[in-house]
Amino acid sequence: MSFPLSKSPRSRRTLRVAGVIAAASLAVTLAGCSGSGGATTLDTKAKVTIEVWSGQVDAAQKAIEGLAKEFEKDHPNVTIDLSPGASSTDQLLQKLSAGFAGNQYPDMSYAFGSWAGQLEASGRTLDISSEIEKPAVKWDEFTAAARGTAQPTGKKVIGFPAVVDNIGLLYNKTLFDKAGLAYPTADWTWDDFRAAAKKLTDSANHVYGYGYSVSGSEETTWQFWPHLWQNGGSILSEDGKKAEFASTAGVDALTLLKSMAVDDKSVYLDQTDTKFGQLFVSDRIGMITSGPWQLSDLKIGGTKYGVVQLPGTDGDHQTVSGPDIWALFDHKDKNRAYWTTQFAQWLTSAEQDERFNVAVGNLPLRSSEASSDAVAKESAQYPGYDVFVANSKNVKETRPTTKGYAALSVAIGKAISSVLQGDGDPKTALEQAAKTADSEMTK
Repeated sequence: MSFPLSKSPRSRRTLRVAGVIAAASLAVTLAGCSGSGGATTLDTKAKVTIEVWSGQVDAAQKAIEGLAKEFEKDHPNVTIDLSPGASSTDQLLQKLSAGFAGNQYPDMSYAFGSWAGQLEASGRTLDISSEIEKPAVKWDEFTAAARGTAQPTGKKVIGFPAVVDNIGLLYNKTLFDKAGLAYPTADWTWDDFRAAAKKLTDSANHVYGYGYSVSGSEETTWQFWPHLWQNGGSILSEDGKKAEFASTAGVDALTLLKSMAVDDKSVYLDQTDTKFGQLFVSDRIGMITSGPWQLSDLKIGGTKYGVVQLPGTDGDHQTVSGPDIWALFDHKDKNRAYWTTQFAQWLTSAEQDERFNVAVGNLPLRSSEASSDAVAKESAQYPGYDVFVANSKNVKETRPTTKGYAALSVAIGKAISSVLQGDGDPKTALEQAAKTADSEMTK
């Protein structure tokens, strides 16, 4: 299984986390004026060159190169100047920032979803709001989270979804069999989950029922959001100006995790973001909440595993997604804007997506692909892949893409980590984190 953005599934997640940090550190440099200008009247037959930064490596880069050549063949007047754009995906934001300042930036670039708000604030993005209303685009086939990420303030649509994912419950069959436990089912509650984690734990032999990140990074934070949402909570207020996670829903969610980590001692507390996955592969952790990028490691490691949707609260099995986008940029040139939009729409259509995202191991972008031969092939090769595809229906909320999200993530990440390590109570920790987040978001 191959993923874009990096050379391994785990580093793919690491790069996404790095993207949240980069968005915070570079937001101040993104302000700028609009492009220099070009064709003021659309001529779809005029020769045009569009520059695309793919953010891809290895198999994914080769795949998109082949697709770009196909598009050029079908549209002889269009040349696609395609390159990765930077040596790693997380460096694209810095390069875009420098490009905005020097008026040298691409027509289209891969972008982490956490950058979307900053990119829109730059004044350089192309607004395709009218384009997505066209029936041929089939905008509703993208998940709500993916659509929301592409329109960070709700005022403009700045691109198309590029990669979608979600997290489910992965369970180690070897450890479940050893403990004499029935495997998790799709209707599991968090009480079922907690009880199983406790029974799976064998402290004498350093075996844990569950693994959770306490690094304080976005890995810590985004694993928490499904708990919050399933309890009816929100990350931000409706106007996006205040943190709302210190609600009763948030306290209940963190109390559950604390009960498991501190009282039951059934949770492996991972300071690194990487060890819990490795320990699951080697039969030392019974359950983890992770995504499709984990499946390659499990196949290589020969792990006997299963995948189900996340345990739920009152029948709510919401999960979290970290969609990335193809951001489109405005050069005040009607021809470049038209063909950039056409290429992005074509690339993210079901037919091309099955040969690109699905072919390299990512989840399909569109709901219409769920029953495709490409998805069936991937599911046969990597058991559980189809569960993550179906789990897209449980992606109902969008992680904020506002400039204050990075600071909020740091604040709550530290609070979660402290509480799970026995330092502080959930209510006080979350309330203090919310105050810190509010203060940072107003800067």
